[in-house]
Amino acid sequence: MKSNQSAVTLSGAPGSPYTRKMLAVLRYRRIPYRYLVNNHLKSGLPPAKPALLPTFYFPCEDGTMKAFTDSTPLIRTLETLFNDRQLLPPSPVMGMLDSLLEDYFDEWLTKPMFHYRWAFDSDVDRASRIVPLPMNIQVNDDMLSTVARAFGQRQVSRLHVVGSNPATAELIEGSYLRLLNILEKHFSGHAFLMGLRPGASDFALYGQLSQLALFDPTPMAITCAQAPRVVAWTQLTEDLSGLEPKDTDWIDDQTELASALKALLSELGRTYVPVMLANQAAVLKGEQEVICHVDAQEWRQLTFPYQAKCLSWLRRDFDQLSSNDQNHFLRLIHGTGCEPLFAKT
Repeated sequence: MKSNQSAVTLSGAPGSPYTRKMLAVLRYRRIPYRYLVNNHLKSGLPPAKPALLPTFYFPCEDGTMKAFTDSTPLIRTLETLFNDRQLLPPSPVMGMLDSLLEDYFDEWLTKPMFHYRWAFDSDVDRASRIVPLPMNIQVNDDMLSTVARAFGQRQVSRLHVVGSNPATAELIEGSYLRLLNILEKHFSGHAFLMGLRPGASDFALYGQLSQLALFDPTPMAITCAQAPRVVAWTQLTEDLSGLEPKDTDWIDDQTELASALKALLSELGRTYVPVMLANQAAVLKGEQEVICHVDAQEWRQLTFPYQAKCLSWLRRDFDQLSSNDQNHFLRLIHGTGCEPLFAKT
């Protein structure tokens, strides 16, 4: 792919936390972009394989456009194409921690996001009527009612895919409430997760909170009442084009980092880690369902091969660290429950 284009082309949807994640990345990095709201086919662009949101289009050497999906590798691609205001911390240890947190927000926080949106009547009603509308805002009322009903029914029927059901509802909601408490305390003393400037993990968090804190009625009310700093942080992070980051703005990975993020890492170890490990085991065994325990409660969800791939990427990145950096990183996460993610098998 080449970067000598006037603007990056992105197709996505306002109701997608991953689209919002990448739009915020582009704004912060001051990368010119052309945003297509779910209408890449009308623009003559190739469909993505798989058809995930968001989708970026980059020109190939032969002049054709190619579709690229998946926000995590896309952020790394943009790091290689554009030099200014980069997201990945220069310290390998901090970079590893940033990647771990990014994956947690992308792969676990999406569970509360999907749960709250499709498990509560008021949230289902709002999302069903509004989320599909950007596809065709001029649709007539009768058609909108039909589309909203079908879309809502389909999404509610998919709650089990992320593990949301009556047995796990309390667990999912509890994890979100704990996260809000952790973030509210963190943002009382830090501008971002990675210090005075954001990393990739900050934008992964923003993407999910753009829905949880700013759109869906039930979690929005909870967030406003319990964590006003989190709401304000989400609003600010939507457009950080005016922030002027310095190289010294990253948290010191040897001292402040461990204390600042210890509670957050412990939350990862409590929820995300056991599910990711159980999912990978289920994928390797060819099983269709993940069954494990989270907080001493049974957790069930469909096996998710992509999340097994995410864990493999994290382990690959860890393996590429020097021995000293590996030991340093393991000391930072010691006692949080995250250690099994990087245990030698």
